[in-house]
Amino acid sequence: MAQGEAPLVQAVRWIDDRLRDDPHVNRLQLVEEASKQFDLTPVDEEFLIRHLAAHPKPA
Repeated sequence: MAQGEAPLVQAVRWIDDRLRDDPHVNRLQLVEEASKQFDLTPVDEEFLIRHLAAHPKPA
């Protein structure tokens, strides 16, 4: 990840990478982990939850 990149952008990329590795992983758990790892705000967490809701799990 690029230095100086916004934590939210880093978190989105990190979550997308994890979902690519395992599409059936618990998405809310990923948001919680990303929030801790990238020191996100509650508003950032809400954005991630909405981002994941817009991309449904594969069947």
